[in-house]
This record gives sequence, structure tokens and C-alpha cells, in this order.
Amino acid sequence: MNRRDLFRTAAAATMLRSLRAEDGPAIAPGPFAATRESLKAYRIPEWFRDAKFGIWAHWGPQSSAEYGDWYARNMYIEGHKQYKYHVEKYGHPSKFGYKDLIPLWKADKFDPAHLMSLYKKAGAKYFVSMGVHHDNFDLWNSKFNRWNSTKMGPMRDIVGEFKKAAAKEGMKFGVSEHLAVSYHWFQTSHGADKKGPLTGVPYDGADPKYAELYHETHEAPKSAWEPAGVPLKWRRHYFDRVKDLLDNYQPDLLYTDGPIFFEEWGLGVAAHHYNANAARHGGKTQAVYANKSKTDCAKGICLLDLERGVVDKIWDEPWQTDTCIGNWHYDKEAKYKSPKIVIDMLVDIVSRNGNLLLNFPLPANGMLDPKEMVVLEEISKWMHVNSEAIYSTRPWKTYGSGPVSRAAAAQRAGGANDHHNASAFNERGRKELGGEDVRYVKKGSVVYAFAMGWPSQHALFPELGDAGKVKNITLLGHRGKLKFTQDAAGLKVELPPEKPCDHAVAFKVELA
Repeated sequence: MNRRDLFRTAAAATMLRSLRAEDGPAIAPGPFAATRESLKAYRIPEWFRDAKFGIWAHWGPQSSAEYGDWYARNMYIEGHKQYKYHVEKYGHPSKFGYKDLIPLWKADKFDPAHLMSLYKKAGAKYFVSMGVHHDNFDLWNSKFNRWNSTKMGPMRDIVGEFKKAAAKEGMKFGVSEHLAVSYHWFQTSHGADKKGPLTGVPYDGADPKYAELYHETHEAPKSAWEPAGVPLKWRRHYFDRVKDLLDNYQPDLLYTDGPIFFEEWGLGVAAHHYNANAARHGGKTQAVYANKSKTDCAKGICLLDLERGVVDKIWDEPWQTDTCIGNWHYDKEAKYKSPKIVIDMLVDIVSRNGNLLLNFPLPANGMLDPKEMVVLEEISKWMHVNSEAIYSTRPWKTYGSGPVSRAAAAQRAGGANDHHNASAFNERGRKELGGEDVRYVKKGSVVYAFAMGWPSQHALFPELGDAGKVKNITLLGHRGKLKFTQDAAGLKVELPPEKPCDHAVAFKVELA
């Protein structure tokens, strides 16, 4: 081959590399490629398995109305509760649209250092900040979107401030992105009333000058999660936006609200996150990428996250429940979960090899309300006594048993829950666990046996009857020895006169 041919070959190769970089996602070099086959080698890092409990701030301009989740979409759906509220409080969405709500999100009491100190005290080992919701508004100094919190609303780098506060408290840091579905999700803003005095008058989303926020007008499928019809330029834009978030804030955890979107582009997000993190950790990936697809996260690739759901057995791989004490975005009418329900969920989830990511929705001003503080303080008091039985534990041979577990199993057997072993949105029917309900975790030769309420006479752990000889038992938060018997009926422990804490109590069972 002569020099001219060599030159032409080299030029062609350079052009091909350039075309490939332009056609597909440009990811950081490292152990993973943007393919499912490559990502199957990924494994959840030990820090996440040890952490067990995280807190999330599901916050943004939609919180300015303080009237629940998906406000930016529902305010454009004629007849919807949030549409009616919006018209009454702010005016018709053809005149006062979502863009006009953004300046009302002032975050004037937002103190991330104070919030993080409260979350650390409550036992959270990682914190997750909203990065961008379906409303297409970025909570960081975004390179690709002028609709962001440093230029509008609070005029602050929300993600950056949260990251700094988490680092100060020694907590792992995560970000959530809900961006992919925005293209279809926000098409309600392009509609118009079908009745009334403003019939046919377009909502403000139909104005082309606001297309950067609301997207161009197009026919949207019934499900906003349907990727069909999303143009290549938006898929690439999605990747670029999330990559910008990852590159600037280097989170330990990235959460995608949904499955892996847009195939190579979504896979590129995961691969880039893992590779960039590995470069910061001596070539070993310590990052977590969570999404909601049982298919995507079946073998490697990512962490399975169940929204408001709990698996019905010990899951082979680590997983996560994301849930909220109320509604996702702040709602002044919301009823919050009781501390008892939250602690029940935490112990139950950990016993099944999972983590709990709990959202405390912030009001428009950025400070927790008094009722949220009560829940947080109760979690703090409980964790102060029982955290030893939560952190760095692993599942025992069974997650537990009891009346509530038996009732749930019977319900599944009757066909009431046909979602197999991993079901989102199944927390709605949860009942409080009582003293006869037990849960187990282990740490080395120690089994931590939880009675999920204060038993009436003694604590009975049926599964520990044949678990091997018991050397010693202590009750976390109680000083003094406990009397116990072990036989075919189980391990029976006599209780001290006073309980060491409210809600679940943990017995430390040391086996020979």
C-alpha cells in the first residue's frame, strides 16, 4: 500500500470515528461499553449493600404550587383537580402557564447544610437530589438547557449545594433524572379547553417561543412512557443533558424514573456513569445506576428499583424501594405515613436484601414542615437504638414470618397479586406489623431478630428453634441479661419491664 492509500485509509478511519461519535453516545473510556452484553458484568458495590437507608428530595418548580405531583402536566388537563386549582389560584393556563410558576419557586428558606444534618441524624447513609423531573427544568447549572435553577426561580445550583452538604456529612450522593418521558409527557400544555368561555384558546405550551421548555407540538401516544415517535435529536439531547449532570456532579448513584430509555442512548448513560466513576476509583466501579425495569436489571446492568413496592421474598440481588412519606412533590393536603409504617418498611425491606430510599417532599420555601419533622425525629430516635441491626447486615435464611406475612401469602395465592416476586405500587395495602410478626437479618455469626412490635408477654422467634445453639441474647437499647429457652417451638425470650424504643425492637442473637 503506497503513502497515498495509507493517507486515504487513515482519513477514512478518522472520518468513520467522527461519524460514530456523532451518531452514538460519546462515553468515557473504561470497562463498559454501551451494550447490554457488556453491562451484564456490572455488580452492585458493597457500600450500597451496607448503607440500607437513603433520603431523597423530590423537589422543583412543581413544588411552588404545593399541590401535589405531576402538577406541570395536570394543570393543563381540563377538569383535573390541579387544573381547577390552577385556574382559581393563578388564572387560565392560556394566560398563566407553568413557565409563570417557575419564578414563584423561590426556595427562600432552603438550607441544605441544615437539612443534611437532620438526614444524617436520622440514619441516612446516602442522599439523592432531584436533577430534572418530567417538567424539563434542570436543577443545576445546565450546559444544554437555559431553563434551570441557576437562571430562574431560586437562582441557585440546587444539585451542587446538596452535593456539598452531603459531602460535609460524609454521605454518599445521588441524583435522579426523570427527563426521557418529558417529550410526550408535556404535550398536555399544547392543548386547549374543549368547553367554557375559552374553548379552543391554546394553552401557553403551544407558543413556539417556549418550545425549549414545552417541546414542539406533536401527536403524543396515550402513555407518556412510550418511546415511539421521540426523534433522534431529542434522544441525543437526553443523553447530553444527563451526561452533563454526571460530569459536573459525579454522583455515586444515578436514578432513572423508568427503564433504560432509547436503547443505545440510555445504555450510554449507564456505561458513562460506570466508566467515569471507575476512573475515580482506581479502575473499579463504585457507582450505582437504578431504574425500574425488572428486565433491564435482571442480570447485572443496573439496580432494580421498585416505586412504592416491596418484593415478597429475599431477592438474589440487592434492590431498592423508593417511596415517599406523602406525595412525591409537596402537597399541602397530603397525609403522611406514620413513623411506625416507615420503620416497618425499612426493616421489612432490609430483611429481603433491599434498601429504602425515602422522599421527604420539600415545600416551595425549601424547609421541612412540622409534620415531616415529627416523622424524621421518630426515625432518628429509633435508628439511634437499632442502627446496628440495619447497617452492613445481610439477609438470613428467611426474611421472617407472622400473621401479616401469612395473610399476604394467602392473598397472593388467591390471585390478588399476580405480579410474581417484584411488584411496584403494592405498599398501598400494607398493614402495620405487630409483636407476633418477626424479621431477621445477619452479620457474621450474629442474627438480629426483630419483633415488629412490643410482644404482649414474650418474644417468640419460630425460625430460631433449630438455628444452632444460642450463646447469648441482648436487646438493643436495654442493659442487662435476658432469659430465654430454645426448643422445637422456637426461641422464646423473656422481656424486660420496659421497651427500649417505640416500634420494632431488635434482639441480638449470638450463635455458637
